[in-house]
Amino acid sequence: MENQSVSEFILLGFSIGRPAELLLAVLFLATYIASLGANIIILCIILADNRLHTPMYFFLGNVSILDIFFTSVISPQLLRNLFSGDKSISFAACMVQSYFYFFLGTVEFLLLTSMSCDRYAAICSPLQYHAIMNSQVCIQMVLGCWLAGFLSVLIPIIMISRLSYCKSNVINHFFCDSGPLLDLSCSDIHLIELMDFVLSSVVILCSLVLTLVSYICIISAIIHISTASGQAKAFNTCATHLTIISISCGISIFIYVTPSQKETLEIHKVPALLTTIVCPFLNPFFFTLKNDLVKLVLRDMLRQNTELISHKVWEVLGKNGHVMWGSHAKV
Repeated sequence: MENQSVSEFILLGFSIGRPAELLLAVLFLATYIASLGANIIILCIILADNRLHTPMYFFLGNVSILDIFFTSVISPQLLRNLFSGDKSISFAACMVQSYFYFFLGTVEFLLLTSMSCDRYAAICSPLQYHAIMNSQVCIQMVLGCWLAGFLSVLIPIIMISRLSYCKSNVINHFFCDSGPLLDLSCSDIHLIELMDFVLSSVVILCSLVLTLVSYICIISAIIHISTASGQAKAFNTCATHLTIISISCGISIFIYVTPSQKETLEIHKVPALLTTIVCPFLNPFFFTLKNDLVKLVLRDMLRQNTELISHKVWEVLGKNGHVMWGSHAKV
């Protein structure tokens, strides 16, 4: 990062009064804690129970890891700014935040697309499913998602970090998004804007097309399922995934693929808030915690832990009872 024009930026955030900022901070803090808690619980139960060691839950576990990282890239800095009123962020921290936001956002689309391929294999080729989606294939797909996300945004962020920022250091956003950052530069940004547009379009539209093609085949296969319960179960599983990816693609197309205009930056804050704060909070409930098998595993784990705790309590009470009885006998 050779840029010497600014040492820090000011994140303008939301155009609301101080009392409203504090109220928003409390709400975001509660959402952040709940999001971390739900995703950590999902990871723990997936790792702990063999019944969840399947390709679908392997992908869902990675989505939980992604959501933990994704919300942690934005929320701590946002909460600090809202609670303290100090909206500054160092140049280096801003570049790091911007990089991880786009890196993890890209991984999310690729993971959701991989999950649609997994559902396609499970429903359209059930007999060959475990041969197609074996552990090696699943690991390669997930590693490919993370590696592609890591590499795809590296060059654009390096280029953004080397720009000269001489117009202002006030970013009209609550985090270091690329659009508001580029508006502050007095360097030539046409190549970076073109690169951002092409990368965003390729990732988002390819993910959307592949997912839609997969689900057209899936719906065709579901229609031919003989039992009504089988159809309902398949539709329920697929509808949730299709809803999430439709919302994610819709928001990202609105923000990053449509032509940017400075007067629309204020409007972009609302959908950006959905992707960075709300979606990581809702994903565990939509994807995993409403799943019947996950509910069964949770009930079993709670029952086992309750029985274990009860047994330990009775052991302690029994030992204390013997000690007290022995002391009374000596007296």
